[in-house]
Amino acid sequence: MPYSSFHFSRNGIVKNDSKTIETPIIKDKIPNINVIGVGGAGGNAINHMIDSKLRGVNFIAANTDAEALEYSKAQFRLQIGEKLTEGLGAGANPQIGREAALESEKKIRKALKGSDMVFIVAGLGGGTGTGAAPVIAGVCKDIGALTVAVVTMPLYFEGEKRISQGIEGMNTIKGIADTVITIPNDRLRGIVSKNAKMVDMFRKTDEILLYSVKGITDLIMMPGLVNLDFARFA
Repeated sequence: MPYSSFHFSRNGIVKNDSKTIETPIIKDKIPNINVIGVGGAGGNAINHMIDSKLRGVNFIAANTDAEALEYSKAQFRLQIGEKLTEGLGAGANPQIGREAALESEKKIRKALKGSDMVFIVAGLGGGTGTGAAPVIAGVCKDIGALTVAVVTMPLYFEGEKRISQGIEGMNTIKGIADTVITIPNDRLRGIVSKNAKMVDMFRKTDEILLYSVKGITDLIMMPGLVNLDFARFA
């Protein structure tokens, strides 16, 4: 099958400035693209994408925290690990996040069935995003979807444990997803005002996550830019 490669760059923000994504050249089909926000940070990010009217994709929110899901604006909401966590979250424990995703693997698979491409958006370092995102990436690979993980890394003052968990989660998902776009939150300090509050930094993170996804989907969806088809993808 022929492939088309393109590069995605966010200088000063995305770790490893150039990311190459190989996309099958296929004709006569509108691709089914899903964006799944995993955990609290992922859920906040897709809410921002929805508010920004990102088009051409379906949104799915996946979380162990039932209350957080109530605030999701996504078309589809997945509470994962209902028996394990009883809707109370993963307690910043990636192992619980992983086990929650494994418990709900059939539900995740059903939600992603028919996907040609999946963006997995998550903040690494905590419990649900760090533990569940690699499991979800594995499901995406199993169903034959092109898998792009767009993840953030913790701020330095969040502590060594959270940073260590974030690095471990990133290394795990790198071995599964087709491409991983990593956004180190500490780098944001160079592009926001010195007087910026934490909420401003997280808003900037959501903005970067939006354009990380939009930069790729626009290339796929906009006629006249790049002819990327998915009809023979499966």
